[in-house]
Amino acid sequence: MIPRSKKIARPVIPTASLPDIAFLLIIFFLVTTTMHMDKGIGLTLPALGQAIEVQKKNICHIWVNALGEIMCEGEIIPIAQLREEVKTRLAENPRLIVSLKADRETQYEVFIDVLDQVKLAGAKRISIASPE
Repeated sequence: MIPRSKKIARPVIPTASLPDIAFLLIIFFLVTTTMHMDKGIGLTLPALGQAIEVQKKNICHIWVNALGEIMCEGEIIPIAQLREEVKTRLAENPRLIVSLKADRETQYEVFIDVLDQVKLAGAKRISIASPE
């Protein structure tokens, strides 16, 4: 008799469940990943076309130039004194509207610092005017 040759069985990796595992991993990462969303500036803007006539005595104009200098009603003040200046004006006139206006070249951080100081002073009525 002739001896039969023995076939050697090679190990096989089962690949039938790989798509299932990949799908579960994708679902896991989609569910657990958080996206960072910028909140922006929390201001309530009026509807388009609303124009209300305001007396000049009820408006406090604050301008920020391209160099970051702050001018409140015609006089240049440092940002450290802005909060006290706005507090004083609000105490004199509780119906005061603070109008912020910045140059197109003003750095964003400087404008936000000015806006923060105005809010910390207690101003609730803030108008952001567009640069000319």
